Amino acid sequence: MTATTAPATGAPAPAVARLAQQRSWWERTNKATLVMAGVTLLVFVFFSLASDNFLTFGNVSNLATQVAPALIVGVAMTFVITAGQIDLSVGSIVAFVSATCAQLLVAGWDSSLVFLAGLAMGLGWGLVNGWFTAYQRIPAFIVTLATLSVVRGLALFTTEGFSVPIESWTAFARLGSARWFGLSSSAWIALGFAVVGVVLLHHTRFGQYVIGIGSAEESVRRAGVNVRLVKMAALGFSGLAAGVAGILIAARLGSGSANAAQGFELTVIAAVVLGGTSLLGGRGTIVGTLIGAVLTGLIANGLTLMSVSPYLTPIITGTVLVVVIWVNLRGADLGSVLRKLTGAR
Repeated sequence: MTATTAPATGAPAPAVARLAQQRSWWERTNKATLVMAGVTLLVFVFFSLASDNFLTFGNVSNLATQVAPALIVGVAMTFVITAGQIDLSVGSIVAFVSATCAQLLVAGWDSSLVFLAGLAMGLGWGLVNGWFTAYQRIPAFIVTLATLSVVRGLALFTTEGFSVPIESWTAFARLGSARWFGLSSSAWIALGFAVVGVVLLHHTRFGQYVIGIGSAEESVRRAGVNVRLVKMAALGFSGLAAGVAGILIAARLGSGSANAAQGFELTVIAAVVLGGTSLLGGRGTIVGTLIGAVLTGLIANGLTLMSVSPYLTPIITGTVLVVVIWVNLRGADLGSVLRKLTGAR
């Protein structure tokens, strides 16, 4: 009896051939991120023309330093949001680490130990959020909203609301003033975080698990992945990044304050979402987060150089962000229009 199977050689079936074809660059491009890159470029050009001091190396360097904390935490927040979670406590963790590190230095701790303690505190609070969210099944919004209040309250209680000065001769303080090739240490560390984030999200199993959990959690669980551990790791990474940001902010300002980073979590989330990461999970982009962080920093920096009233700045910033997010949400529609105009395939 002869076999009825198709021969091993020959042209593949049409369906297999279609699946084997590599998607075009246009199909692989995050349309919302592409639109935000264009908006950021337009904002950059506008402020360059509106202010003589904007397009100077000193201001660009200052802008990179200002954007660095939001970018560092934004990279980690990209993982959290892509996994379908949220972290509202990052601003409070930044303040807690900043104030506590300053207190430890005053108490006579060596700077190297304070660095490690700051990282451990940030990671610890992140893991607390992750444990309650992943293993106790409490929504991340509720857990991190609670820790937002608790962590800042602890910082205020220990400092009584006062800033704690840091001696300029310490290695901790020198980190804040260190510069390489004209850019601050904060800017270089933020760039390093972005590179690590790209590798983790797009070139490791952990990143693929994060994306999978955000889009089809049950399917990932049935595939044998420890979904709860991945969620906890993502929130732990967010806490660790907040710890790094707290250390850098305290080092740069020369003091630790429990009142630092007020509303910081909203800035970070806005940067992540502006860049094209979906609030519903399943889609994340570190490059987009970089663009979003730069855009929010550009707006604040440019308005300050234009001597806009500080009372009007939040109104203008909020309005611009609403418009930009609207454009972001219409990214797919605008992408189809651009595709028709450019004839991309």
